[in-house]
Amino acid sequence: MRKEQEFIGLLHDRLDTLRSGARTTMEQALPQAGGTFQARLERDVMVAEQAELLAGFEAGEHGLCFGRLAFRDGRDHHIGRIGIRRDDADRTPLVIDWRADVARPFYLATGHTPMGLRRRRHLTTKGRQVTALHDEILDLTDSERSGHEGADADAILLASLDAARTGRMHDIVQTIQADQDRIIRAPHHGVLVVEGGPGTGKTVVALHRAAYLLYAHREQLARRAVLIVGPNPAFLGYIGQVLPSLGETGVLLATPGELFPGVTATGTDAPRAAEVKGSATMADALARFVADQQLLPDPELVIDHEDGELRLDAAIADEARRQARATLLPHNLARPHFAFHVIDALTAQLTERIGADPYGGPNLLGPDDIAQLGKGIATSGEVHRAIEELWPSLTPQQLVADFLSEPVHLPDADAAAIRRTGGDWTPADVALLDEAAELLGEDDSAARAAAEAERQELITYAQGVLDLSYGSRTQEFEDREDEDSEVLAAHDLIDADRLAERQEEADHRTAAERAAADRTWAFGHIIVDEAQELSPMLWRLLMRRCPTRSMTLVGDPAQTSEPGGCGAWGTILAPYVEDRWEHVRLGVNYRTPTEIMEAAAEIPRMVDASFVPPKSIRSTGVPPWARRTDDLPRAVAEAVARETAGDGQGRLAVIAPREHCAALAAALPTASVGPTPDLTSPVVILHPRQAKGLEFDSVLVVEPAEFGTSDLYVALTRATQRLGVLHTQTLPRGLTALAD
Repeated sequence: MRKEQEFIGLLHDRLDTLRSGARTTMEQALPQAGGTFQARLERDVMVAEQAELLAGFEAGEHGLCFGRLAFRDGRDHHIGRIGIRRDDADRTPLVIDWRADVARPFYLATGHTPMGLRRRRHLTTKGRQVTALHDEILDLTDSERSGHEGADADAILLASLDAARTGRMHDIVQTIQADQDRIIRAPHHGVLVVEGGPGTGKTVVALHRAAYLLYAHREQLARRAVLIVGPNPAFLGYIGQVLPSLGETGVLLATPGELFPGVTATGTDAPRAAEVKGSATMADALARFVADQQLLPDPELVIDHEDGELRLDAAIADEARRQARATLLPHNLARPHFAFHVIDALTAQLTERIGADPYGGPNLLGPDDIAQLGKGIATSGEVHRAIEELWPSLTPQQLVADFLSEPVHLPDADAAAIRRTGGDWTPADVALLDEAAELLGEDDSAARAAAEAERQELITYAQGVLDLSYGSRTQEFEDREDEDSEVLAAHDLIDADRLAERQEEADHRTAAERAAADRTWAFGHIIVDEAQELSPMLWRLLMRRCPTRSMTLVGDPAQTSEPGGCGAWGTILAPYVEDRWEHVRLGVNYRTPTEIMEAAAEIPRMVDASFVPPKSIRSTGVPPWARRTDDLPRAVAEAVARETAGDGQGRLAVIAPREHCAALAAALPTASVGPTPDLTSPVVILHPRQAKGLEFDSVLVVEPAEFGTSDLYVALTRATQRLGVLHTQTLPRGLTALAD
């Protein structure tokens, strides 16, 4: 113990030195606001690099070193959450990053397959103090004893599982199991589906996989960024500290309602509306609705022009539309092609009228005359208003709002379900907005032209600066007696284009920050939690965000509760990768005690009698209970008081149908409730969809008869220690065996 304590002290001293150095470098660089553009750029890059290093050092403070590997060949390595090297000429590793290949035996070695190990040591620390050691002997011929050997190799894991919850998911870097490690380190190319029932650790495995991929493919993924999609804001708050605790900050976390830049979906759809909006048929309906905006005049548009009226009839518009559609470009990008054909046709119409030879000869106007007429038509406001009427420039928000106000190309019942005028955007609308953006495209030709004009101005200015530099040097040479001396000036080293580039503003945002603002960003890897819940339209959105199809999909079809959720993996992936995806399953339940899991499993068995739940590895000896009451708020308040009367450790969740949450909040004034509840609060009130992916020490499920089957299964499996059910209505058949 003493030697390990000395090592931990040395390790933290080194961490303090590195952290102090990074902080000092940042503090010295930040005030340097002046200087050349190059100097400012170098400063910003250095500050960003030091900030990333500092974030990693700060993350490593807690549980910096948690393991030690002693190999048969004499090698000896400490394992930690980040890698730290000594300050010597060889940069000798002081502690090995858990993601390095040499650290794998810490997670995979067994007595049967020791992977060259003599012993594996687990270090438990509190702050900078070593509190416990646990050794596992893997070489049965090793006679050296440390006094810290343990008969139970799972002691560290079980202690972690039994610890009180904090309201935030913690990393499992110290207790990763072999089946989890293989998933975490799987190749990042292609689609990997990780399926697992409640409590199997699929979410935390996916997060550690993100940390591993960023370590193993740093250059590629740091540039393209990793996107993690979670089901709701409460879930993202719950998992938000896992990756920073592993030293990784360059990841974008988002809910499906946040995947369209500039829009945060705060509205709520009825279940039937969400189902219709999420169905694959919406893509075709929106495409046909866009085509509906490409109109023909009936019978013609009369356009006032200084050289006489112009007539834009259906024949001209139809041919222009045909040619624009033939480009296969999105609506807004095809619009200039429509406009060019209309302008050419109107120019020909005006040329024929003005230049016609009254004696039947050839047209009297020459090419220059015709070009001048065409220019007048092309710059006519009246002509462009007519073009806008027939082929309008549209935004995704405008298109979707118009579609929802009067849905077309859908069955009447579906149209009635989604019809809406105004209101906040909903999560299901986000996929429609993205689809609309894809169908419309963005005509940025004007912006590009403006940017190019600004660039040319900078080049002109830069050339003037260089000309002045050249003139100054010429005068200097005339004044010098030594004509053979060579003096380099600015114009000898750089041209106007390069000098202008140095004056342009550089974008110093992280890849994740730039990705969040760019709808067309292609992510290096995407991780989707509760993937079974996403609709076909949301999958279209995500697949556009990842053309390489480098994805990790995490979920459990048995927990599908969204009406528009795909559920089956084949249904999700067949349109995009056919059968070219890998499927792995986690079958061990680390969270839910046997007593609770046996009761919860009866719910899916009401639908599928052959259902087999994941196997729980823990038992608390505390059976779940159910109690009938005539006053739910009072009964819940009393049950909460009993559950929280102990040492104040742990967290309790009251999971109830959305309609009951307000009354329960009034009965529990100190509980956290709402769209983004504070999960670190001792008591929190949630509706079933908010509870997905979360875990608590104790759970009270209220009025289960009003839950859907999947929602009830999710609610019953959130507890790590104790579960109670309070109800006024008859219990669902699967819960009738619970003791009162």
